[in-house]
Amino acid sequence: MLHSIPFVHVWRGDFLESQHRGHAVICNLDGEIVEAWGNAEHVILPRSSCKILQALPLVTSGAANAFGLTSRQLALSCASHQGAEIHSGVVRTWLRDLGKNDDDFRCGTQWPRDIAASNDLVKTDKSPCRYHNNCSGKHCGFLTLSKHLGAGPDYHLVDHPVQVAVRAAFEEITGETSPGFGIDGCSAPNWACTMTGLARAMARCSGDGSDTISVAAALLRDAMMAHPELVAGETRACTELMRAAPGVALKTGAEAVFIAIISGLKLGISVKIEDGGTRASEAVVTALLIRLGVLDAAHPAALKRLGPIHNWDGLETGGISVALN
Repeated sequence: MLHSIPFVHVWRGDFLESQHRGHAVICNLDGEIVEAWGNAEHVILPRSSCKILQALPLVTSGAANAFGLTSRQLALSCASHQGAEIHSGVVRTWLRDLGKNDDDFRCGTQWPRDIAASNDLVKTDKSPCRYHNNCSGKHCGFLTLSKHLGAGPDYHLVDHPVQVAVRAAFEEITGETSPGFGIDGCSAPNWACTMTGLARAMARCSGDGSDTISVAAALLRDAMMAHPELVAGETRACTELMRAAPGVALKTGAEAVFIAIISGLKLGISVKIEDGGTRASEAVVTALLIRLGVLDAAHPAALKRLGPIHNWDGLETGGISVALN
């Protein structure tokens, strides 16, 4: 990754113990770069940070309206949830309403990250299901779109009508022709774009345009902001920071990608940390929200990602800082 900058500094006392390098871009509604750090044209796989873009065809096709999807279901279609009952319960109902079951998912089985859900499986000697997968909401969206299109069951394949529609929407809203894709953890294609393309797409999601894709983006964005607990879950950065910064939609992705959609300022943010360290991507997006005036630096959700570090005995041993020169 060329031209990244030393972004996040981790201190222990007076010693710089670790640092994380990376990139970040802020774009406005016109797709122009407002600020950038590192290489704005660096090509990345946005991973789960772009789930709102992958959900666009669910809305633009008319499938969401035809199946009467609620804002909770739309929020889950953009989520990387942790398999709590609040998440998996909605997914199971959604599957039932589609006339589908767990075997129709192509996302694979995943142990729930939620402690209560995990403990329940252990105590009852049960195995996790596909609906526990953090991407099962997105895959419910894919199944809904596939049924609406009358397409086949393998909706995760790159040449399936669902994924063809996803690519078209992704390229339209990023303003770029993707150079290729990787297969994500949930088996769906993940299309590559530049840091600027990702920020540009999120800026477009911040607006209230009247064209089809802008209307769909706004609907999904508002669903995320209305249900932050569904987008990730308790203790998670996306959920806690959205609660702390009303009017902002946030989404993390694997390998330390993070996006923000700031509806009040009509801005979009993309963040990528070179070494894949999530603590760093969370710190950078927190620092950017503070810089833009939409998050109070003293809020507990901000201090949790960008503040003092304490040891097991509660002693302050250092801190995390972000360089935004």
